[in-house]
Amino acid sequence: MSSSNHRNENGARDHAMERSSSIYPGQRPVLAIDTALGSCAAAVYDAGLGETLAAESVDMNRGHAEAIIPMVERVVRSSRVDFEDMERIVTTVGPGSFTGLRVGISAARGFGLACDKPVVGVSTLDALTAPYITDTETVPIVGAIDARHNNFYLQMIGAGGRKLVTPRVVSMAEALRACAIGLVRIIGSGANLLVGQWPASIPAPLLVDARAAPDIVWVARLGARAEVATSPPRPLYLRAPDAQPQAGYKLPRR
Repeated sequence: MSSSNHRNENGARDHAMERSSSIYPGQRPVLAIDTALGSCAAAVYDAGLGETLAAESVDMNRGHAEAIIPMVERVVRSSRVDFEDMERIVTTVGPGSFTGLRVGISAARGFGLACDKPVVGVSTLDALTAPYITDTETVPIVGAIDARHNNFYLQMIGAGGRKLVTPRVVSMAEALRACAIGLVRIIGSGANLLVGQWPASIPAPLLVDARAAPDIVWVARLGARAEVATSPPRPLYLRAPDAQPQAGYKLPRR
């Protein structure tokens, strides 16, 4: 009897060998999603071979909820890797837009649940600064995201990835006190705002990269090597939401 006609003792067809994997030995594909800031992006990155299999990114400040699922489907199809063969799902967790964070994290959790894959979170500030971090570069890199109302989500990294300023939300004055200390490199949507107020007595930043969102491939790279147990897909909120319930609609406490 041929294997295609093999049946188990219950008379049901044996499907165990019907589906073959879409990857080959050495591959470690991960699916990355980012909707936290000024873009909607997705990528499939092969952490085993160090190759980007497919990626797509569109600048947008709203509409992430409608765009992310079709984008993920296109990217996965282009990568020629099945959802079931992803090693893990990666998503940015903030700081960023409250609505955008919920969209990306919900999508990542949904894919992870459907495919029974772990989901890990990556900080947007880490993803912004990661491309510039080396063991030998001594000029600090500042991640500065415009948090509106003259505030910033800020982080400063030194050589080898050492955090000189941990993630926080600060005013313009506080941001300048923290990072206008000498030669630095600044990346993020708040970069030009900071440079516009840079003290004349301090050397101008060596690099100014005012990109609105991190490179989705770097999100994937960081997520591929993150520890699942210590990198949960949980929002990183550095401040309370701008929108607050109107006092007139609060129910009296009993």
